[in-house]
Amino acid sequence: MSQPPPTPVFTPTPDPLTPDRDVTHAHFQAGDTVVVLKGAAGGELWGDAMRVVTPSWHTPTDEDGWRLRDATGGAQSYITAHPRYLVHLSRRCPDCLIYLRAMEDYLLPKYADGEAIVDCGWYTTTALGQLMHVADARSGS
Repeated sequence: MSQPPPTPVFTPTPDPLTPDRDVTHAHFQAGDTVVVLKGAAGGELWGDAMRVVTPSWHTPTDEDGWRLRDATGGAQSYITAHPRYLVHLSRRCPDCLIYLRAMEDYLLPKYADGEAIVDCGWYTTTALGQLMHVADARSGS
């Protein structure tokens, strides 16, 4: 008998890096495979892998974002996200590698002992289908 996949453990954890990350809209291109980092599992970072589809307006930040498609589908297969939330998976770009390493250095020591999937609670999806980092929430959002 197979066991169900592990359920993520929600652990509120500050994210001091993503809100200050300076990534332009031009950093990503349609067709890029990206990940939105959400936490740690088994000594590694984990997140949602998606494919960049088309430019879009990201209302929560009043900046240009990207329309993303979740290849696994689910209840909502398309969302819009700000570029600073994304990390390249499809190519090794220096900016994304530096950010990834900084996130590893910050987050992994906090959860090095456990095998649980830890969701740090950094993101929510708005009623408009836009991925929003909790640090980007505006009053009344």
